Amino acid sequence: MTEAIRNEIVRRHQSGASVRRIAEDLHLARQTVQAAIRRWQAGRTDPEASAGPARRRSSVLDGYDETIRQWLARYPDITVTRLLEELRATGFTGRYTILWERVRELRARPSREPVVRFETDPAAQAQMDYSTYDLDFTGSGRRRVHLFSYLLSYSRRQYLRFVEVQDLATTLREHIRAFEHLGGVARTCLYDNMKVVVLRHGDEGPLYNPKFLAFATHYGFTPRACRVRRSQTKGKVERAFDYVEKNLLNGRSFASLDHLNQVAARWLAETADVRVHRETNQRPLDRHAEERPRLIPLPATPYTVDAVDYRVVTVDGFIAYQLNSYSVPWRHIGQPLPVRITETELIVYGPHIQEIARHRLFPRGVTGQQSIHKEHRPSADPRIQQTLLREHFAELGPLAGRFLEGLIRDQRYGTQQAFKILALQSTYARVDLLAALERAVRFGAYSANAIERILAAQARPQSILAALADRERRHLPDHLRDNPVSPRPTTEYRTFVEESLDHAPQDPTPTDTAANASADDARELT
Repeated sequence: MTEAIRNEIVRRHQSGASVRRIAEDLHLARQTVQAAIRRWQAGRTDPEASAGPARRRSSVLDGYDETIRQWLARYPDITVTRLLEELRATGFTGRYTILWERVRELRARPSREPVVRFETDPAAQAQMDYSTYDLDFTGSGRRRVHLFSYLLSYSRRQYLRFVEVQDLATTLREHIRAFEHLGGVARTCLYDNMKVVVLRHGDEGPLYNPKFLAFATHYGFTPRACRVRRSQTKGKVERAFDYVEKNLLNGRSFASLDHLNQVAARWLAETADVRVHRETNQRPLDRHAEERPRLIPLPATPYTVDAVDYRVVTVDGFIAYQLNSYSVPWRHIGQPLPVRITETELIVYGPHIQEIARHRLFPRGVTGQQSIHKEHRPSADPRIQQTLLREHFAELGPLAGRFLEGLIRDQRYGTQQAFKILALQSTYARVDLLAALERAVRFGAYSANAIERILAAQARPQSILAALADRERRHLPDHLRDNPVSPRPTTEYRTFVEESLDHAPQDPTPTDTAANASADDARELT
């Protein structure tokens, strides 16, 4: 170890840095740092202890130090195995381990690029990041959770919350909570290269997620992506995680994720916000009082984070989401319906965007469950069921009505099969389903299996968007339902081309130009 490194260890130790932090920053083993500190401390009390390193015992390598230095100077990256081959060729009889230790001692260590610490103006910058932990909850066992942290760089006041996932909706939702907790938004925010913020890095810099940019625009701040593998750029929020691990998580047990977040909120208010920060020598709460008036004010309307998607109602009258089922009124069987997913609820809307069902979401990780509202289930009276079915099949046309009557007449469970056929509207185009019903009536094949076989042979499944377009097309007037204007043949456009050529100014020919020039010359001579 050089005196420069030893001096740096002592300097950092005197400034209050831990052995772990010194070892990480200087790329040294903790034992090496501890030994240097002990030697320094001993030298301050016993001058003989600092006279120099202890005399090294003789070794079979003593005569090879200069040779090793020459090899390392010529080939700085040479491996110990390769160097051992060269030394054995000159008579060295030692083994790999002793050579590895000597090379480690003699090889020049790469100097780490210094990190420049800088302070920002109030409200100028924030830093956001996640940290992942595997925690043992007394009520639910071991679980992986992610700590969302948003920290104001000037005041060091932050917002913390443990979440289950790091997806876009969760990230946006926690940003909004952080803004509300801190009373405003910093003008810029630093991020690492998480996919919800940065899609990829190109030659011209980071390509930001357009959905996240729309969110940032709504609140008026600018996201800034750190350089790849340069996490110390947002070192303020990184160091905050170390403080959380040592002060919040250390020595505490938690019953559940909700309990953990309750303790974290109380810890923020009673400990983190009111301690004297080591770098600012002020309480984050006091500096935040100075910073808050300069933060970007919150908009009157929060950003809409809830995801909206289309889901098809199954033949059993359910909407599927994350391997669980949520009931909807059974008259919507087979229809693709808009579904809004909030943090705690699943809301289903009808074809005219009216709310028709609302359910509490099952916890993440729970699968195979059903949320059922009794009013969504079909009536047990078969006459009511058949009346509703006749209404639905009548919407498909008189041929569909004939098929339904034959189905109920010939099949023991004709009502259930009729619902199954209605559900096919979300998979196949209306014209294909009508063609299958027509063929089934022609051959007297009154069953759901017959319809499915005909469709499988003659039609192709369609996407949800195509099904929506097909449904909306049926509500258009007759003159708009099909293409009102057929494509014109190109021959009809030839007339316009010929007319434009007839009216275009004609360029003079070379002969005409020469004649005009001669006439002009003659006039000038006369």
